[in-house]
Amino acid sequence: MFLDTRELFARLIRCEAEGEGDGGMRAVATVVMNRVHVAYGEYLRTGQGDLRRVIEQTCQFSCYKTIIGGQTNSQNIWNMTPEPIHYEIADWALQGGTFSGVGTDSLWYMNPFNPVCPDPFPYNGTGYWYTRIRQHCFYNPTAAYAET
Repeated sequence: MFLDTRELFARLIRCEAEGEGDGGMRAVATVVMNRVHVAYGEYLRTGQGDLRRVIEQTCQFSCYKTIIGGQTNSQNIWNMTPEPIHYEIADWALQGGTFSGVGTDSLWYMNPFNPVCPDPFPYNGTGYWYTRIRQHCFYNPTAAYAET
């Protein structure tokens, strides 16, 4: 099934953050767009400023995978139809919206399923904990990220 980029983004927002409310979904959308716009490092090299390439980059979003750890992942973008709110947030982000809670630097988020956000993340030391919004921890890049 081929999805246009806007629908793919709306599905990703729903799958990755629907339970996080409006602010959490906007924060996740902001991180995705930060990856599109970052001027250095891995996301510039691999995504080249293209939203679809950022979303489809291997091993970046659990919701883009149908198998995780050898098990079927039923919570994936192919099984989740976006609702109007998901399109609204996707459009907001595509038009330059930035959720102030994470700003323009955050490049990663994760749900640790724990009340404490691990630091660093990713575990290769390229990001440091910045803030938490509901269940998701958000991370800004360290100087090491520029070398990725």
